[in-house]
Amino acid sequence: MLTPAALRAHLLAARLAGVVATTREESLRSYRLFAARDPRVVIGVDPEGEWGQRDLIALMADRCGVSADPWHISGQDVIDPERTVAALDAFAERLTAVARRGGPVLLGTGHPHRLLGFYAALADALSAAGCAVLTPAQGRCVDITTRFGLRTYNLAYVRGVALVRAPGASRPGCEPGAHTHSPLPVRTALAAAAEAGGPLPELVIGDHGWVCGAGQLGFEAIGLADTDDPAPFVGEAEGSVSVVVPLDDAVRSAYYRPLTRYVLNRACLSQ
Repeated sequence: MLTPAALRAHLLAARLAGVVATTREESLRSYRLFAARDPRVVIGVDPEGEWGQRDLIALMADRCGVSADPWHISGQDVIDPERTVAALDAFAERLTAVARRGGPVLLGTGHPHRLLGFYAALADALSAAGCAVLTPAQGRCVDITTRFGLRTYNLAYVRGVALVRAPGASRPGCEPGAHTHSPLPVRTALAAAAEAGGPLPELVIGDHGWVCGAGQLGFEAIGLADTDDPAPFVGEAEGSVSVVVPLDDAVRSAYYRPLTRYVLNRACLSQ
């Protein structure tokens, strides 16, 4: 079993925590946009509080370990590995709870290039524990506004994990899926599940709009988030999201494998 100390060492070595690739400038820009309620950054959360930029800096300092100094405006962000480990422990507890009930789950990612393997391993383990891994709205079209204008994507499932693909991108050798922050895919999936008469997920696992969109609709949601994604942490602070793990969400996919082993061991779901 990977110990917390070994996990912390890996987080720092892989730059999943410690000094990360995300810049302070990127994070501050996201905090400004969130404060202005830009939908590209709010990604499905409907905040109850005011959440100005200084409020968000304080929140992210508390949840992630970034600098709490509003005058710190450049350089690399820093994530406290202790906070990452503690959040992974809480993440594993929620997996344990749903596995004990054999509850249905829905997994989805806006980072398929990096995080598909992490979520797919969770889907395999939860399925083996008796949980139904849901795949509603397979192939459904989702129109998402991007910086290039309105784009149509198809909702797809790979190894039990939902993602979106551009039309025609499902051929062998094509990209695993598109990067998106939008909550529209999870809303589409949940609406399709409801229209079909269920089952509905007892737990939604993912990132970006998957976590924020599901949590805002009242589903228990847990996931991963970087320092330039304040929305999941606001959701966690206000109670619409159960657990958010602070880490760099765009390193090599292989670097997440020790996290997978750690979480599954903590959740007693190792195969």
